[in-house]
Amino acid sequence: MNDFDDSADYDLDTLAIRAGTQRSQFGEHSEALFLTSSFVFESAAQAERRFVGGEEGMVYARFSNPTVDMLQKRLAALEGGEACVATASGMAAILSVCMGLLKAGDHVVASNSLFGSSIQFFNAYMSKFGVTTSYVEASSIEAYQAALTPATRMIFVETPSNPLTQLVDIAALSRVAKAAGVLLVVDNCFCSPALQQPLKLGADLVVHSATKYLDGQGRVLGGAVVGSKALLEEVLRFLRTAGPSISPFNAWVILKGLETLNIRMQAQSANALAVAQWLEAQPGIERVFYPGLPSHPQYELARSQQLSGGAIVAFEVKGGKDEAWRVVDSTRMLSITANLGDTRTTITHPATTTHGRISPEARAAAGIHDNLLRLAVGLESVSDIIADLQRGLAA
Repeated sequence: MNDFDDSADYDLDTLAIRAGTQRSQFGEHSEALFLTSSFVFESAAQAERRFVGGEEGMVYARFSNPTVDMLQKRLAALEGGEACVATASGMAAILSVCMGLLKAGDHVVASNSLFGSSIQFFNAYMSKFGVTTSYVEASSIEAYQAALTPATRMIFVETPSNPLTQLVDIAALSRVAKAAGVLLVVDNCFCSPALQQPLKLGADLVVHSATKYLDGQGRVLGGAVVGSKALLEEVLRFLRTAGPSISPFNAWVILKGLETLNIRMQAQSANALAVAQWLEAQPGIERVFYPGLPSHPQYELARSQQLSGGAIVAFEVKGGKDEAWRVVDSTRMLSITANLGDTRTTITHPATTTHGRISPEARAAAGIHDNLLRLAVGLESVSDIIADLQRGLAA
């Protein structure tokens, strides 16, 4: 039935549409949605072989499903990884990595500019299991090096970071991690494989909130971990046991979202650059954070590591929380929501939403000030986005 050859050297646009496709006996053209909780075996002997891993095939939908398998193969192809494990959400992906690969007494070095829920996860929950975390300046390779201890097992970073778009030099940090014998895990949520492929720069694992750009239309929750088969065996073992699994329906929706990933990221990045340039020229703006602007302190790194600046723009208004909220509340078109990666442009106040549960000291260390706003630029007309921001700033 002319199934797609994943081993051939195809471009990203082609992989995003065709990689991982498996057709049933009916020969369907679009990916099939398999809504089933279990699978039937030909015999008791085959059931035993499937359960112990002696024979490939579907076993139980908590950890194996044809639709989910297609998503995993496609995302692995896009990231240039050997394998992928899909999960219920981005945080479930981080949970699965940590519970699968860490143990009591291990130490994690993380950037201090992680997403608020990631910081909360390491501080409030991994600490309960005896895993300690040290936070360092995101862009300082020397700081990661200095924070390593004999107990360090993992370095965990986001690049670009949420929401200040701080970058980490993945290749340089990979050299530090490999010299120390620790794992480098990169959250690639903001760029997606369309703009950045951390595994090719030396990362050991990539995690995704597929809820964001991989779906791209704000419809479903999902997450994923991509890397070597050996590392992902431990991650899959945790998922199989504990069950933070993605539903087949959500996997199918994200599969369809991947088909337009590259063209969406290109268009949203172009819109974001135009918005960032406009914001930088406004008198009511104190500072703009966008890797595609020459004013960004890591502009040259962004040019070498990413294909564009991405679709996230953060900016500080002159004043404090009241002024920032006034900008948000005075817009008419932009969606006031903490989600991102949608075709619709969203605006949020990080200090009271995405980073509201971490301590004021941690927010200050991460540069999350009360006058900071985060814009996830969508696919609307860029002139309409700017006009709506102008309404907000005029207030």
